[in-house]
Amino acid sequence: MIRTLIPLCLIAGPVLAQSPMDAEAFDAYTRGKTLYYGYEGQAYGVERYLDGRRVIWSFLDGKCREGSWYEEAGQICFVYEDRLDAQCWAFTETSRGLVARFENSPDETELYEAQENDTEMLCYGPETGV
Repeated sequence: MIRTLIPLCLIAGPVLAQSPMDAEAFDAYTRGKTLYYGYEGQAYGVERYLDGRRVIWSFLDGKCREGSWYEEAGQICFVYEDRLDAQCWAFTETSRGLVARFENSPDETELYEAQENDTEMLCYGPETGV
């Protein structure tokens, strides 16, 4: 899984000076990749970026959510099968990978790319029960 997470303080400075990625740059950077994200030094989640702006997200719990993304007002917005309200982020490419600021607000969650991995994500099948 994730072995080393990059402390946010190492990349926060350059992020503020750079412009957020547009849809074309984001697609070129992410398509075909599986990226693990960290938050405050801890593993946060993983997302697989597919063709056609489709994604699969997991909070590293084996529960995967399919979705898609689009650009709106300079942000990359995601909608998922279990949550149709958009989750919008400003992505910036740094020398250490992507940084994603939720709703492009410094007071909100800021994730950073912790690792790229070409292996398949762990996704359990549909839940069954009694």
